[in-house]
This record gives sequence, C-alpha cells and structure tokens, in this order.
Amino acid sequence: MKTTKIGSFILIVLAMMACTQEQQLKVEVYETSESGNKLTAIDASSTAVDLIPIVISPEKELQTITGFGGAFTESSAYLLNKLSKKNRDTIIQAYFSREGANYSLNRTHMNSCDFSLNNYSYAPVAGDKNLEHFSVKEDMDDLIPMIKDALAASQDGFKLFASPWTASPWMKDNKEYVGGKLLPEYYDTWALFFSKYTDAYAQEGINLWGFTFENEPLGNGNNWESMHFTAEESVDFVANHLGPQLEKDGKGHLKILGYDQNRDHLKDWVDAMYKDEVSSKYFDGTAIHWYASTFDYFAEELQYAHKKAPNKYLIETEGCIDSQVPVWKDDAWYWKKESTDWGWDWAPEEDKHLHPKYAPVNRYARDIIGCLNNRVDGWVDWNMVLDTQGGPNWFKNWCVAPVIVDPDKDEVYFTPLYYTMAHFSKYIRPEAKVIATSTPEDQKFMVTAAKNPDNSIAVVIFNEETSPKDYAIILGEQTVNLKINGQAIQTIVISNGM
Repeated sequence: MKTTKIGSFILIVLAMMACTQEQQLKVEVYETSESGNKLTAIDASSTAVDLIPIVISPEKELQTITGFGGAFTESSAYLLNKLSKKNRDTIIQAYFSREGANYSLNRTHMNSCDFSLNNYSYAPVAGDKNLEHFSVKEDMDDLIPMIKDALAASQDGFKLFASPWTASPWMKDNKEYVGGKLLPEYYDTWALFFSKYTDAYAQEGINLWGFTFENEPLGNGNNWESMHFTAEESVDFVANHLGPQLEKDGKGHLKILGYDQNRDHLKDWVDAMYKDEVSSKYFDGTAIHWYASTFDYFAEELQYAHKKAPNKYLIETEGCIDSQVPVWKDDAWYWKKESTDWGWDWAPEEDKHLHPKYAPVNRYARDIIGCLNNRVDGWVDWNMVLDTQGGPNWFKNWCVAPVIVDPDKDEVYFTPLYYTMAHFSKYIRPEAKVIATSTPEDQKFMVTAAKNPDNSIAVVIFNEETSPKDYAIILGEQTVNLKINGQAIQTIVISNGM
C-alpha cells in the first residue's frame, strides 16, 4: 500500500505519542470562536483517537518577538474623548493592561494622516528651514492624552514608533499634502523634523522607540496624505540625512525602519536598503503592510527579506479591514466571507484573485500566523478605535477597527477582531522566541508557537474549517490531547515551557 507524505508523518508522530501518552502536559486553553467564545478559558480535553499531531520544538529557536499592538491615531483619540470616562477607561485598560490585550508595540503618526480630522503639520511656516516654529500643539487635545493614558495603564510598558505620511507642503515639489516628492533642498530640514518631534514628545513624557522613515512611499493613488520616494531615494535620505541627524543629536538609539508598504514590492526595497554596509548602516529593519492581498501573506517575499538582513527587524506595521463600514454588534459577520477590501473594486484585473471577499477574523488570524511562521517579529494593527461609520476620516476612507464606538450613545463594541489580536499580544511577549512546529500541511489549520522569557510556551492555533478538530500537542516526552471548535482561534499556554 502506498503511504503519503502526510500519512507517514502522522504514523511517526502517533508512534511517539504511544510511547509517552502517560506523561501529560498541563496547559491552559483560551478560545475565541464563531460559536461565541471570546478569549474564554475552556476545558478543551479530547478523548478522540484520530488526532492532528503538533510537534513543538523549543530547542529550534527562530526570530525574537518585538511585540504586537495597534496605532494611536487622531481619530481614535478624538473618539475616546467623546465617551464617558468609564467607557474611555474600559477601552484603555482592555488594550494596555495585563488583564487586557497588553499591547507591547504601537504606532502613531507624525503630522496628519487620513485618520485625522483634517490636514495639519507641526511645521506650518513656509521656509522655516531650522524649524523654529515647530510645535506639536495639534496633538495636545487628543493624541498625546491617549498615549499618556495608555502608558499609565501598561504595567509592562510598550515600544512606540512614529510614521510620517507627508512633510509640510512647502517642503514638497507639488506644494500639497497629497502626493509629490520631498525637495532635495529640504532633506536636512525634514531629518531635523524627526529630531524635533522626538524632543517634543519626550517633553510630554512619551519616549519613542523609533520611526518608519515614510508611510507608503510608493503612494496611495493620491487619495490622502502621501509623499513619494523610490527605494534609492529612501536610502539617500536615511543614510545621508536622517540617520546622521539623529546620531548627531544623541538619538542614535532610535530605530529606523525602511519601506513601510505592501509585501508584493518587498524584494526590490530590501535589495536597495541592504545593498551594502553604507546603504544599510542606519536601517534597523523593514516595515511592511498587508494590503497587497486579502489572504496571501507572501511567504516567499518575507523569507527573502529575512535572508537579506537576518539580524534586522521585519515588522508588519499596518493592516486593517479597509474600504469597509464596520458592522455594529453582530459578531457573526466578522466570521463570514462578506467583507471586501480596496482591491475588490479597484485592483487591476490580473490582481483581482488576491482580493476576494474574506472573513475579517480569518484574515487577521491567517496573516499573523503566516507572518510569524515566516520570520516576522512584530505585528501592528491600524486604528484601535473607530465609530460606526468607520471614521472619522477626512477623506472618508472608512475602515474597521477592533473596537467600535457610538459616541452619541456612549456605547462600545468589542468586535471579534479585538479578541483575535489579544490571542497573540497577551500571550506572546516581547523577547519571546518563535520556535519550530511540525504538523501536516493544511492551509485551513494553522499553528505557530513561541517561548516567552519566563520559559512558558504559547501555541496559537487557527481552525478555519466550520467543523471541530482534535489534535495532540507533543513537547519532548510529554503530550496532551485537545480539541478546537470550528471557526476558532486558540492560545494554549504551557507553563514554564517543559
């Protein structure tokens, strides 16, 4: 009888389990499911005989985790200020406390972005090359208070990086917030801008971890704030202006991430950034977005980027359910293939297959696990809070956030996306090591694992099928038999690792 590759794998693992079945692992299991669990602690014990084997190999360490989190935007901060203190505090605690998602890596924007109430710049005075009129007063009412409250709620603290969508219009060739290029005569001024911003935020008690040099340098179709760079121009700006400026100002410890756009063009950018010692000197890593596809996480491109710069960061810095008005208080919708993205309407015909309708929860779970299994070390969501329209957004570029609010009624809705993010952020902590796992290949049953600094192991499983699955976790000479509901995510915590 012919034995398949997957069949052979299962037979070998089942033989291992038979030898060790009396040594049971002690685990805690948390599940979020289409059937109603919301990061719920459950008894997932299984007595089934037909099990999917999952072999965990903590001795095979891969990348080091930087963190998980979301973005502080003016829109989110503005909405929090519209809520009652009780609901505002509930959301802050849910995102940043140990009892909540415990976000550890977060982003914010420098100057305005599409999720701002209007266009603005910290350097509005034309010709102010030395930035003598620089001020972050635009952030004082909403954005800075939200970040301060988050820091106060976070017992473990978090890393914060900032991203500009555009320089002040007077520094650009088209004199507009949207599109155009930074004029070479203002490269030094724009580098100084980053340093001034760092100081201004530090004065407010907010210390930065780093920057991405530019959000979406390839542009966004001239829809909202943007500023265009080629890969070679980005190397010039970072190597000869931004990096030296920060170093000169005693800020050389701040991280600089390059690129910061979709994975389909990743290879060209890392080739330019890491071409040689000179080009790569000030780049601490690469930032990526997920909008090139609804479900393809571009494993080949991610592996290529890692191999090009194995000691540099590779961080997903933005992803969301875009071009979509949120569905209010209907958990079932987030598990259904009803959501569209920008590409459903606007992608060129040859790319339409990358943008089908796809369930929001599935997209998040599949992408984060796919990223972790392909050397990505951090994953950052976009807006933390939006309203029932998917804004406010000055361009009316509506999107979904994990937490949706109705400020007029002072109501809050934690969507299933919030719990999906927490499956990773709460249980896989900074400095954890992603570790090898072995399981039969199945695109609808995905597994990743990481060993935390306290030696506990977190295993995250996503079952995209509608039917339940029984599986066995095998760790050395110990095993445990468990089950997962259909359309569900589980985090299995193995205390102290072994």
